[in-house]
Amino acid sequence: MASKSNSIPKEHHMHRTGGWLPEDHRIQKQWLEKVAKHVDENPKDLNPVLREFKEMIEKDTRLYLLFSSMFEQLPNKKPYSQDPEGHKEVRDVDHMLLVLNHLMVTAPEWSEHAHGVGVVGLPMAALFDRPMSTPSGFGVFLDPKVNAMLKKVLDFWGSFLTSPDSAYVLGTDAHGWFGPTGGKDLTSVANEASESDLPFEKLFICDPSAKNHGYNSWDHFFTREFRFDEGVRPVAAPDHPEIIANACESTPYNVAHDVKLRDKFWVKGQPYSIQDMLAQDILAKDFVGGTIYQAFLSALSYHRWHSPIAGRIVKAYVKDGSYFSEPLFETLADPDGANHGGQGTGQGYITATASRAMIFIEADNKDIGLMCVLLVGMVEVSTNEITVEEGQHVDKGEQLGMFHFGGSTHCLLFRKGVDVQGFPQPGRKTNVPVRSELAVVRSGNKG
Repeated sequence: MASKSNSIPKEHHMHRTGGWLPEDHRIQKQWLEKVAKHVDENPKDLNPVLREFKEMIEKDTRLYLLFSSMFEQLPNKKPYSQDPEGHKEVRDVDHMLLVLNHLMVTAPEWSEHAHGVGVVGLPMAALFDRPMSTPSGFGVFLDPKVNAMLKKVLDFWGSFLTSPDSAYVLGTDAHGWFGPTGGKDLTSVANEASESDLPFEKLFICDPSAKNHGYNSWDHFFTREFRFDEGVRPVAAPDHPEIIANACESTPYNVAHDVKLRDKFWVKGQPYSIQDMLAQDILAKDFVGGTIYQAFLSALSYHRWHSPIAGRIVKAYVKDGSYFSEPLFETLADPDGANHGGQGTGQGYITATASRAMIFIEADNKDIGLMCVLLVGMVEVSTNEITVEEGQHVDKGEQLGMFHFGGSTHCLLFRKGVDVQGFPQPGRKTNVPVRSELAVVRSGNKG
């Protein structure tokens, strides 16, 4: 996919892992200004969920203070830190609720002038991008009561995105995902990963003769399936249990060895903290001293998960967490400011804080033994859907579940003593195909 990154002025250039928000911050700003203007000119009554949200804020002095001040404080990241006058698209908490009211009944659109730079695929993250990077915002978006209410907001939005009303963004016009550049980029991202040259309808299950390619909602499109039965994304060496298959169509982010049970995941190095990642699960101790591979999914990626090994599902569940918390890192006195990319570059941090699914698998290969697949929902993701059950045996490459509605990252956790080698290194520009060879486990290690 063509990139315009080199033409973006430095002061507006944001590092956006996965392309969920534009690299050119001016596009995000213009989009939010347009939405705010529409809301101001077309007032509507608040959704009942948002009325409840508003009442919660106003009846809790601490939350009222934090919500009010996060719109008044100057964020400690660019480009906001370079705007001391505070030219805000969203004025205050009441304005925030009105904008949310609009976003809850809209689906993410493709933007022609964001082509090659990024799309506003996470509209609520764009709304919260400024306030969540303030000291008060850090407190707001880690608060359990706030996250419980945000889950209600996201669940309502999710019900809209699974309805036929959300399919209006799937057209062939300039703002449709099957428009001139939208459809081309969806196809090119999938083809670049596998060095193929197939049209969309040969890559994904769809009906190109039907309206919206046969997808009846935004979520139906977002969770589209590859044509596995026709040879797309074959399973790597199904008869060789030492070969680890890639669990998600994704770009490598990090490989870490000798990981600790507890570590300071909120500092700049973002070391993995097993106990926090696995939500105090009793099995967490089994992975101390082991290896973690992490990779992120892009806005245009395939969003279903597949088993990296053959084995038995020992445990599988979802842990609710924060939705819009981003790391401030070690010090706000850093002249470079807080994390410029927000949750996109706080990939390590969110493995311990965000909503996530944990799937523990006992491998048929004794050299692997127990491993864990951790699926982390970034920002808008309100549903991490697990489609396997405890006790079930899965083959390598078999579906485990899927992400819905927004950004995502994932980790594979291996125990100490498992000699796993050959992971793709961070810095790769294209996705590693799902179900393709990811790494190799050498035999003879007991773990």
